Amino acid sequence: MGQKTHPVGFRLGATRTWSSRWFATKGYAALLHEDVKIRRYIKQALYHAGISRIDIERSANRARITIHTARPGIIIGRKGSEVEKLKNELQAKTGKEIYLNIEEVIHPELDAQLVAENVALQLQKRVAFRRAMKKAVTSALRLGADGIRIACAGRLGGTEIARREWYRNGRVPLHTSASRCGSSRARCCPPSPRPRAKAC
Repeated sequence: MGQKTHPVGFRLGATRTWSSRWFATKGYAALLHEDVKIRRYIKQALYHAGISRIDIERSANRARITIHTARPGIIIGRKGSEVEKLKNELQAKTGKEIYLNIEEVIHPELDAQLVAENVALQLQKRVAFRRAMKKAVTSALRLGADGIRIACAGRLGGTEIARREWYRNGRVPLHTSASRCGSSRARCCPPSPRPRAKAC
């Protein structure tokens, strides 16, 4: 069987950087768990804001969190009210001083995480999976992507037997470390049993 390496992990240190940028000698595991809790909380609280990536940098008793989002207005809110509320909630959860940066994703159609979440959202709304996948492929290529590979798996269309359908268009050089390549997956929970979406 083919041994597959994750495209993002393969590029770490070469063309991609880590999403948690800090160093600790003691209490490393506790800080790592805290990062996971922060990411999970932000993702659940602001799922509708189209969050692509959450970067965390730490120094002493402070944490700087950068949220990359397709819709920064939803996170910031009117006169920054929403971002202040989020900051206070995170400070209460972690007991640390939190700084929040919001960065906009200019082309969400070219971001693997946002493409996967968009297809998952459409599957949840009972859009035909082939139509959702083809739309994602065409919009990515139209905006200048060299290539895209997208897959949906599970009981597609409510069938009894689960299967995996995928489309690929253009170049997707997963083993060329110099190429900018993203990979992500999203799960959806439609009324019928669960399919999943994955975008590279």
